[in-house]
Amino acid sequence: MARTLFHPFAKKRTIVALSGCALLAGSITGCTSTNTGENTDHLQALKDKGTITVGVAGEAPYSFEENGQLTGATVALHREIFGNLGIETVEGVNADFGALIPGLQANRFDVVSAGMSILPDRCEQAAFGDPEFNYTTALMVPAGNPKNLTNIQSAKDAGASLATMTGAIESSYASSLGIDATHVASAQDGMDAVTSGRVDAFALTAISLNWMKNNNPDAPVDVTDSFVAVIDGKPQVGAGATVFRTDDQELLEAYNEELAKITSDPEKYLSIVGQFGFTEAELPDPSLTTEALCEGTA
Repeated sequence: MARTLFHPFAKKRTIVALSGCALLAGSITGCTSTNTGENTDHLQALKDKGTITVGVAGEAPYSFEENGQLTGATVALHREIFGNLGIETVEGVNADFGALIPGLQANRFDVVSAGMSILPDRCEQAAFGDPEFNYTTALMVPAGNPKNLTNIQSAKDAGASLATMTGAIESSYASSLGIDATHVASAQDGMDAVTSGRVDAFALTAISLNWMKNNNPDAPVDVTDSFVAVIDGKPQVGAGATVFRTDDQELLEAYNEELAKITSDPEKYLSIVGQFGFTEAELPDPSLTTEALCEGTA
């Protein structure tokens, strides 16, 4: 069984490193342009070191810090999978959600552990593993849901103010619907925006919002029923995965091989992620492939 560690001050170091990179090169992409070709040594190097560093965004129940320890559903999967690959220790570096792929490109961590949605624009920047979770969206609203919101379209129709997390898929939903959403850096910031009255609703994955509500029972908020967002008449099916650098194909393929042993066995899957609120409803649909999601044809 792999061990997990968390660097409590890593977020500050990551932000500083990314800022310096931007100053030197004008963009993260320019700073990491040497990452070309297939990296055939990284997996062995990780095995030799016995440690892998994952980028997290502090979003429960995917990956977050609790009592100074890194935990969450994606972390639990990584303990199992990387442990099976001979990498015993999982260390975490915290970053804002929107900084995870740039941080990966800048070699601040080895993979992204955040249940990140597989989207075409993201696939142009990084390589996604096979789906680990299927999920839907929900809204966190003031207690009683005074504006009777049911989905993002209803928020637009009601003229409601909406918060979304920077870089999260819900931000793209709002943008596509012409909503000028307030961007927040974390799920907690989104909840605070609702409880303070700064916004009428916070959009995020249903499993994340229900986790926050259940773990903050005194907060004056409700969570709507989950829904599948519809953009331009097309349902937006969500699936999240681990993210790798584009030249890290050997590591990605080894990871996918171990992941398949878990997602093909519902009992095994739930034994790992069930404690974080995940059910068979989140078990990835075998017909929903990374390739189709990256191409936007799913």
